[in-house]
Amino acid sequence: MKRRTFLERIGSILAVLGITEAEWLSLGNRYYQALAQPSPRKLALLIGINQYPKNPALSGCLTDVELQRELLIYRFGFQGSDILTLTEEQASREFIEAAFLDRLGKQAKPSDMVVFHFSGYGSRVKVETSPDTMLNALVPANASSISQDEKIVNYILEETLLLLLRSLPTNRVTAVLDTSYYAPTPVLGLKSRALPESLEAKLAAEELDFLQQLKTQKLPSTPIVLAATSNPKQPAREELFSGFSAGLFTYALTQYLWEFTPATTIQFALSHVENSLCKLGSKQQPGNLENLSPNLSPKRREALNSPPSLQGKGTGGLGLPESIIGAEGAVTAIEEDGKTVQLWLAGLPPQLLLYYGVNSRFTLATTTEELVLRSRTGLTAKAHISQIEGANPLQIGQLVQEAVRVLPRNINLIIALDTGLERIERVDATSAFAAFPHVSTVVAGEKPADYLFAKLQQTPSRYGLFSLAGELISNAAGEAGEAVKLTVQKLAPKLSTLLAAKLWRLTENQGSSRLALKATLEIISNISPRVIMQRETVRTFKTETSIQKSLPTPIVPIGSRMQYRVENQSDRPVYLILLGLNNNHTAIALYSWETPQEPNTADTKPLLKEVVIAPGETLTLPQTNTASEWVISGPASECEHQLIFSTAPFNGTLAALNTAKYSTAEEGPIGPLLNSLDVVQALLQDLHNASALKTEMNVTTADSHSLDVNNWASLSFSFQVL
Repeated sequence: MKRRTFLERIGSILAVLGITEAEWLSLGNRYYQALAQPSPRKLALLIGINQYPKNPALSGCLTDVELQRELLIYRFGFQGSDILTLTEEQASREFIEAAFLDRLGKQAKPSDMVVFHFSGYGSRVKVETSPDTMLNALVPANASSISQDEKIVNYILEETLLLLLRSLPTNRVTAVLDTSYYAPTPVLGLKSRALPESLEAKLAAEELDFLQQLKTQKLPSTPIVLAATSNPKQPAREELFSGFSAGLFTYALTQYLWEFTPATTIQFALSHVENSLCKLGSKQQPGNLENLSPNLSPKRREALNSPPSLQGKGTGGLGLPESIIGAEGAVTAIEEDGKTVQLWLAGLPPQLLLYYGVNSRFTLATTTEELVLRSRTGLTAKAHISQIEGANPLQIGQLVQEAVRVLPRNINLIIALDTGLERIERVDATSAFAAFPHVSTVVAGEKPADYLFAKLQQTPSRYGLFSLAGELISNAAGEAGEAVKLTVQKLAPKLSTLLAAKLWRLTENQGSSRLALKATLEIISNISPRVIMQRETVRTFKTETSIQKSLPTPIVPIGSRMQYRVENQSDRPVYLILLGLNNNHTAIALYSWETPQEPNTADTKPLLKEVVIAPGETLTLPQTNTASEWVISGPASECEHQLIFSTAPFNGTLAALNTAKYSTAEEGPIGPLLNSLDVVQALLQDLHNASALKTEMNVTTADSHSLDVNNWASLSFSFQVL
């Protein structure tokens, strides 16, 4: 990843956090502080379009609007009456531009905050003034309705939008565009938010006239505009989740803003959102639209690319107590009986939604009352109030935080069968996958899935397993001309590994864990370790204790000597397991070998010991000596590690690790994990056993695992090997 791309991503996060240039340079990313000011009004215009005449329908744009609206109201204190939403046929070019002029331009005051969001198609179009140039444009609901002539399109130029934003009488303007402009050639995977450009189509004269009017106006504002992708030819994607579809970028960003406090370091925000996008099946690289402009002044570009100040003690903001550090959602309604509430749970990690089980528990952010989950549809849930005597009545808008996570024991790897397969091919694939335990199939686009089974785009055809974004999984393709069933049968080891990875990702709880833990990934050098990434359980650390220096891009050169530095700042000893996927997409684990009493013989199998970190202790893993070096090998690809902590020993997990037949030659600190699924299933049971809950959960132990945020933490690390 190039330095410019990294800095563009920092600009992206700052854009979402609503920071002007002056605030960036002086206060870093203290978005909460900006929003906490009591006097200014907070205005928003939210646009979402799924249905387009004469074009394929999108699925997630209305959800994006709902995600943004609920975030602004319940998290950032916007008034519902100050948020205007235009959806479907309401979102015509004329209505959108009129809303800017009348709703925002005439009502906004210099101290007000304005948020604009657009989810829908983008495209490229010619204009008469520059017949040889294609320009970026947003596609409104009435894109083709202006004339019977198919060659005239009613788009909103990106330039028009930027001028509208700049014309607002406040310098606190943030725009989020979950769209893209270059339609990809037909590819597998997620739906793209870009329409193919037409070389014959021309922009409507009315739009050009409006653009010329804007160019004559005074432009007092300097907005920050966040684009879903920084690479012009990279598509913005949307995905089907548990009961709803949404734009990947909108979902990842709003989920981050719910669960975490943006007053931490920019790098923390950057890496978290980046990880979320990757887990959602996308490699989108968001960018600050202004930073990408070739017409940006050198002074402005220098300001945008300068590392911001990361100092500051951060406040709770929005009039909230300083002790509130994120939430998984909010109370949105209270039923008449006073014992049941409706929750909006957009702060839950996206990979977790499908499996978040009944009897999961939440606490109110300002009290000790518990809410017990009874049902969930999409992001809306109903919960029973576990009433505490003398507690204050619940109120709409109260934030809720995760307390107990209930996961079903029977979780499958879900394979979507591409609709491009012939009927007989789908029948054969369904039959072949059915032979594997814990693997199920769905039709692509109809239900949530983890991976896609499809043909490779070549002749003669081959079959393979793809990510949801259409990228072929390493070592997961059959031979040319090979039958479907044979290809699927050869996938057996890969499927087991991918399911294991899915299960350990479901343990991630960096945002909700109550164990005070911090882990830093470092490259060991002759001078001092170089920090690559850092993760910490954010509800146990104050902002001022976080690392305040700039972190490098998470790229690790082949041949690097690596280590984790883990700090236990809790009042209890914690035990650690490391699992992951290396750059060959094979499972790996950290092995802490017992020091032998006597030299090993050919018949003596080395045993593993617990990795335990005492309260207040900092431990480096693996230990930095020649015998236990961890060196990154090729090829160039991505690596993923999950550091999982518990307040109780991992007895079952170590027993499962010890059952594998490792030779003494393989006794490295981080090595292959041969029985990954058995190990992860034992790990979930160990975490369940560690969560000795004080109250009866009314859950059949045989059906689910119950994990208490006070007893476990799970931190995710992803980095690029080059």
